[in-house]
Amino acid sequence: MPRPIWSGSISFGLVNVPVKLFSAVSAQDVRFHQLRKSDSSRIRQKRVSAADGEEVPYDDIVKGYEIAPESYVIIEPEELAGLDPKATQSIDIEEFVDLDQIDPIYYEHPYYLVPDKRAEKAYALLTEAMLRTNKVAIARFVMRTKQYLAAVRPAAPKGDGDRPVLVLSTMLYADEVVPVERLEALPAAGDDLVTDRELAMAKSLIESLTAEQFEPEKYHDTYRERVLELIEAKAAGETVSAPAPVDSGARVVDLMAALEASVKAAKERRAAGASADVEAEPASSATGDDAPARRSRSKTGARSAASGPSPSGSSADGSSGEEADDKPAKSRRRRSA
Repeated sequence: MPRPIWSGSISFGLVNVPVKLFSAVSAQDVRFHQLRKSDSSRIRQKRVSAADGEEVPYDDIVKGYEIAPESYVIIEPEELAGLDPKATQSIDIEEFVDLDQIDPIYYEHPYYLVPDKRAEKAYALLTEAMLRTNKVAIARFVMRTKQYLAAVRPAAPKGDGDRPVLVLSTMLYADEVVPVERLEALPAAGDDLVTDRELAMAKSLIESLTAEQFEPEKYHDTYRERVLELIEAKAAGETVSAPAPVDSGARVVDLMAALEASVKAAKERRAAGASADVEAEPASSATGDDAPARRSRSKTGARSAASGPSPSGSSADGSSGEEADDKPAKSRRRRSA
């Protein structure tokens, strides 16, 4: 169960809405430890002096800012503490802006704002007003001795019974974003680099790849999934060989030919997907409401068979061998239906 990492209130005008801050991100990285190869013992990091290589106790370490090579200004903890921003436990809204006025490059880390029980009405009022006006609040708040710039926006509910929630995204300050002018090798604004025919073909490619709606659930970290499958296989005692390198093919220098080939491939993929959906319709209606679940289990079994056995006879997503073996029989029933 997520725990709040900060408690305070949203302040705008003379209105205060008590809220709790929850992280909206749960990192799913695969983390490795460093080990000694000979006996798999853990490697520990030590703080050593660059002057003599001696390990330095934590109590003897101070903070220094380098003003010139090998020349530092020492800053004491008490001096920094005197500069810490005052923790007001308040998210102070300074202004409202349209959402499309904020470049996504400024967003840093997202959080959910959840109201206290005594503040549900004020929270709902602020959320609904922001939804109807399509506005985003720009605010400042202090968390863990650091002052943040933040954008507070209402996230529309996904289902009919869901209530909208306020999302707070910490933001980068303007001087933390690298100006585009510092980048090298960018074409000049007035350079005429593309032809009308190339532009028309590029627009056609974009249209052929355009989806009706963004569905984040269909995207997966396939690299992380393969790493977990590798770990699972090796933990089960399997011998895993390195996959053959993928041939990236020759570099295409004819831009127009590449665009035309891309448009053709995109249309073929879309047509293949549409025909697959049409073929699935009779099977779904003939087998009843349980057909989608059976198709999902069949796909899971196919993935399990392709990736090999895993510990306790389960694949990385938890499907069993019985589900995989059940696939041909279900397929025959669909064809006979």
